[in-house]
Amino acid sequence: MTAACAGHRSLKARLAAGERLYGALLRLPAETLVEMAGVAGLDYVVIDCEHGPADMALLQHHLTAAAAQGIDVLVRVGTAEPALALRCLDLGAAGLIHPHVDSAQDARRAVASSHYPPLGTRGFATYSRAGRFGTVSAADHLAASQDTLVVAMVETERACAAAGDIAGTRGVDAVLVGPADLAADCSFPGQDVIDGLVASAHRATREAGRAVMTIVPGVEDARAAERAGAQLVLYNMAHVLMDTFRSLAVPGPSDGPGRPS
Repeated sequence: MTAACAGHRSLKARLAAGERLYGALLRLPAETLVEMAGVAGLDYVVIDCEHGPADMALLQHHLTAAAAQGIDVLVRVGTAEPALALRCLDLGAAGLIHPHVDSAQDARRAVASSHYPPLGTRGFATYSRAGRFGTVSAADHLAASQDTLVVAMVETERACAAAGDIAGTRGVDAVLVGPADLAADCSFPGQDVIDGLVASAHRATREAGRAVMTIVPGVEDARAAERAGAQLVLYNMAHVLMDTFRSLAVPGPSDGPGRPS
């Protein structure tokens, strides 16, 4: 976000005001889905460059589509990828989601790659898309960059135990528990074990005064996440779309004039 977008309230400002924000997680290149999310009234989209394509040209197309609809974009980068973080922010991402943050030290590294000095170590440039191609002053660009949202993902049992320290790290705005990696780290225990670890991490995050982000597969789970105190609700669009497609693929008879066998 830049000075030219000064009338637009950042995700960080909206979280600070106590708003609950709804987003869509996209793992496939589809800028039309970004546009549709904006038209539908969602607050943000997450472009997944960890488990999805990390193509900068495609990402710029998605960011351009988002800007046209006034919807913010967060990008999930890979683990400890400061160079990718820099490029995503230079293209105009509103913030970053950093996976596999296991400790306060990891959190500090994530923050460092997301912010300019003195808080971070991001390379400074105003001639990028985020700087309106050099048409804003260095001071305005620096001020706008302070609205960059930093989300730390905790995805191991160790990380859940350190969630309070991670969330309390200066510059971390929200914490997202990655349930799939957490289950793998714990050798796929019963769901009650995972639920307990997630609840503990969320509690520590809220006690640190940070926002909880939760990935949900649909509206019913979104309502449950709201009741549990999530401030950033993120719909897993792969799950939503597959559920929709399956509901359309109504089973028919194997023979006869109905659905072809």
